[in-house]
Amino acid sequence: ASPFFLNSKNPQQELIDPALNGTKNILESVDKSGSVKRVVLTSSVAAIYGDTIDAESIEGGMFDETMWNTSSNLKQSQYNYSKTLAEKEAWRLNEKQKRWSLVVINPSLVFGPALNIHSDFSSKSIMLQICNGDMRWGTPDLTYAVTDVRDVATAHMNAAFDNKTSGRNIISSGSINFLDIGKILIKNFGSDYPFPRFKAPKILFWLVAPLFGVKRKFVSRNVGYPLYFDNSKSKKELGMNYIPIEKTIIDFFQQLLDEKIV
Repeated sequence: ASPFFLNSKNPQQELIDPALNGTKNILESVDKSGSVKRVVLTSSVAAIYGDTIDAESIEGGMFDETMWNTSSNLKQSQYNYSKTLAEKEAWRLNEKQKRWSLVVINPSLVFGPALNIHSDFSSKSIMLQICNGDMRWGTPDLTYAVTDVRDVATAHMNAAFDNKTSGRNIISSGSINFLDIGKILIKNFGSDYPFPRFKAPKILFWLVAPLFGVKRKFVSRNVGYPLYFDNSKSKKELGMNYIPIEKTIIDFFQQLLDEKIV
């Protein structure tokens, strides 16, 4: 797994090196082991796009597995850049030999009940911001593609054991914005919690973004733009039958309630 956070002080050391060197170390170990026949790499849709504004340059506005992130760099969308470099390195190492095959899983933002909900991870932080009152007076107009962690696990298992699978595979159940997540939570858990009910103007979120650990360039390039991914390959080749986003959100929040985190 690669480090994932938006406000890096030293992206080369904190994001790029762990992602790239970690991938190289694993695959160099695979090369030394004669028993490994297949590698399933956990990449990300971050290796397909840099910022949601990138969709404006794509016909139809929908990303698919043939596309690569070309807009990220050390100064912009550094996490996406780290995932892009790591996946490209994996394909480079795979092409140098013929013994082991490589299948890549490209999940979107992973939500859903965690094995250890008390650990720190990014989707938990996002969910807590949505439900702890940070967005009570307005949520940014951010759209994310979301997938359930249980579907991501299924995709890895299918990729590992089905010899017909190959290449890159977008794993995403669909797209949703923060306000619609708030509506799902209100519908299922009532109005006693400070769920978001309004969209905040982009300029307002741009002004206060640093207070939430978010860079203003991220706001400029991601807030207010749609984001969609074509998951048809995963349905056809990996047999994916996605858990609905609403169930993912409900189960995720219920776990936070059950463990008294909210």
